[in-house]
Amino acid sequence: MPDFIAPIEGAVCPLPLPHDQAIVIGHGSGGRMTQSLIQQVFLKHFCYAPLQAGNDFARLPMDGKLGSMAVSTDMHIVSPLFFNGGDIGRLAICGTVNDISMSGAISLYLTAGFILEEGLPIATLEKVVESMAKAAEEAGVQIVAGDTKVVEKGKADGIFINTAGFGWIPENSQIGGEMARPGDVVLVSGTVGEHGMAVLAARGELGLLMDISSDVAPLNHLIQDVLKAAPHTHVLRDPTRGGLATTLNEIASQSKVNITIDETAVPVQPAVRTACELLGFDPLYVANEGKVIVITPADEAEIALSAMRNNKYGKYAARIGEVNPEPQGRVLLRTSIGGLRLLDTLAGEMLPRIC
Repeated sequence: MPDFIAPIEGAVCPLPLPHDQAIVIGHGSGGRMTQSLIQQVFLKHFCYAPLQAGNDFARLPMDGKLGSMAVSTDMHIVSPLFFNGGDIGRLAICGTVNDISMSGAISLYLTAGFILEEGLPIATLEKVVESMAKAAEEAGVQIVAGDTKVVEKGKADGIFINTAGFGWIPENSQIGGEMARPGDVVLVSGTVGEHGMAVLAARGELGLLMDISSDVAPLNHLIQDVLKAAPHTHVLRDPTRGGLATTLNEIASQSKVNITIDETAVPVQPAVRTACELLGFDPLYVANEGKVIVITPADEAEIALSAMRNNKYGKYAARIGEVNPEPQGRVLLRTSIGGLRLLDTLAGEMLPRIC
């Protein structure tokens, strides 16, 4: 492995001031500030093994039964509520189905909780609920419980939605962010960055005409196709907040390995690449809501890739890198000119209110 110059840990330009006295928008980024908040507040008091594992799901035993239960929960606060390719309702269903599926589980049931702002048109609520029902039908899951609260005008930005999901993990399935091994191959199920840029375009604040559609989709059927083809898959993770780069850093840290990816191998739509160049964004850090990272042994990589490409949500799947033993906990990018640079975790919030 060629040498590289490591930057100051956590450095960005400009260097952010510490935020340890009050919540700021960057705490919702999914990046370093979110991780710090989780470590310093939540895990300090919630000292339970399923949480400490650091995955998108909790693996819970089912006494006397084969396999285990996968549980996950998620809040959805996207602004605007509707965007090209999706809406907050479809996002709520797909986001939680996908989190459950990252354990290798069969997704079964969801709950849905709504915080509604006074003055929200009933027609808007019904449109969102109808979208949720269609997404649940596509995923093959049932919404079995829910709750609704209403707050005063100006307190909820229309709708906030909480969803919790439940699934069954087959016996002997061992999939998680801590399972990557040197020699593994890193795959991604398609082009990255569409969701974040589609939501930004829908806000209309920059006056840019971007023909970009969100990738929001349920991935549970694609993932089951992958696991049938490549049953020894080690890691599944959807690169949502913080994008591909931040998610790979989480996996490298959990597994104590190095992940090196090829810049030219990562698929990015031309419209997304152009928009990111105009706005000064890196598509590797832009959120996705319909993509999965698959890390699998090398001898199963090609068959896993083929399985993804045979699914409508994986037709642009690509092999983007490999897992190495050193330097532990780091992600490196092999650039288009052949050099290596550190691909660090997103420090703060780049695009707020996107999921």
